[in-house]
Amino acid sequence: MKYLHTMIRVSDLDKTLDFFKLLGLEEIRRREVPQGKFTLVFLAAPGDEDAQVELTFNWDEKGYDEGRNFGHLAYAVDDIYGLCQRLMDGGVTINRPPREGKMAFVRSPDNISVELLQKGDALPPAEPWASMPNIGKW
Repeated sequence: MKYLHTMIRVSDLDKTLDFFKLLGLEEIRRREVPQGKFTLVFLAAPGDEDAQVELTFNWDEKGYDEGRNFGHLAYAVDDIYGLCQRLMDGGVTINRPPREGKMAFVRSPDNISVELLQKGDALPPAEPWASMPNIGKW
């Protein structure tokens, strides 16, 4: 048995691709299915193509209700502070900041929760993260 991917449904493919590109994922492949009116886009972190996210864009979909029963995607990152800053600079809300230098949560444009975990030991606490409050749900 081998893990293949996690699929999430998205209502705005371009916005969602922008979000995951800011996160650091790259498009691996894409499949347009006109007869089914949907597009599949597979993403992965560079060098980790075995752990993929499949974005399913149904062309006629008008949006999805938030489904917290999904849980979250999780990624280990080299520099949690740098990535959170890049995400904020790109307009992404940091819902749970990395106050202790180890863990943060953000959400995709379709409210998919994404956990970011610092590789190895936690970074020393630093501002603005150490005093930043939680925003919304994560």
